[in-house]
Amino acid sequence: MLQRCLDMLAPALQAPGAVVVDCTLGLGGHSEALLQQFPEARLVALDRDKEALRLSGERLAPFGERATLVHAVYDELPDVLTRLGIPRVQGVLFDLGVSSMQLDEADRGFAYAQDAPLDMRMDQTTGMSAAEVLNTYPPGELVRILRAYGEEKQAKRIVAAVVREREKEPFSNSARLVELIRDALPQAAKRTGGNPAKRTFQALRIEVNGELSVLERAIPGAVKALAVGGRIAVLSYHSLEDRLVKQVFAAGAATTAPPGLPVVPEQYQPRLKLLTRGAELPTEEEVAENRRAAPARLRGAERIREDVE
Repeated sequence: MLQRCLDMLAPALQAPGAVVVDCTLGLGGHSEALLQQFPEARLVALDRDKEALRLSGERLAPFGERATLVHAVYDELPDVLTRLGIPRVQGVLFDLGVSSMQLDEADRGFAYAQDAPLDMRMDQTTGMSAAEVLNTYPPGELVRILRAYGEEKQAKRIVAAVVREREKEPFSNSARLVELIRDALPQAAKRTGGNPAKRTFQALRIEVNGELSVLERAIPGAVKALAVGGRIAVLSYHSLEDRLVKQVFAAGAATTAPPGLPVVPEQYQPRLKLLTRGAELPTEEEVAENRRAAPARLRGAERIREDVE
């Protein structure tokens, strides 16, 4: 959905000196497209993964000083902009979830299709690994994570098996966890929804990287950073992310006035205009070209007025 994101942001990025933030740099594909399509714009790009910053830095080197790459988590955007002396930006792009690079690097432990150390940290210099979560969290907390972040209906069954097995030997690799999940699930649960380990791996990844709590801070922070006329586009890949984005955008696009006022005062007027009706989905052609695009959901909004204190 790259072209749709570019089209959505385009009206805000035509003026010389416009600043656009790629909050999820990854391998730099979106950033490169932004710099090419908007030759007058300046890019600020964030990523918590140092290897992603190194690789994308090589890719974006031809753009010179137009691209500023920062090692940061995307909820740190307000601090990053303050450090760079940028009061407001004209565009913000989020492409959430795990990057293709992280999925494809076997030793990162994100993918359930290949055996690897159970790491799953997007920034491997900090925080607990997925193995540490599995081996140390109380059973009740593991059940909560699998239900809340993986929407896993068989969470209790899987966690019971994990607790039994970790007492014999701590978990370290993904293949053992995948096999345990296959053995723990009833036959009916294995017949639907693709790989039966998918939901558990998603839940562990979200917990390890604090993805939802980071996103809860990041989307409001990004909206606040937008200048009037600035635009934000967010690509989500599961319902939990999409729901958070929807809630922030809907709140910004609603009047906060008490009911029954004949005229709505300035401080109660909406701050955002929605640019999508619901969430836009990828085309069949995009999914055929890249199956990882299938769950993508795109939402966009435009800043139409400043906050009034």
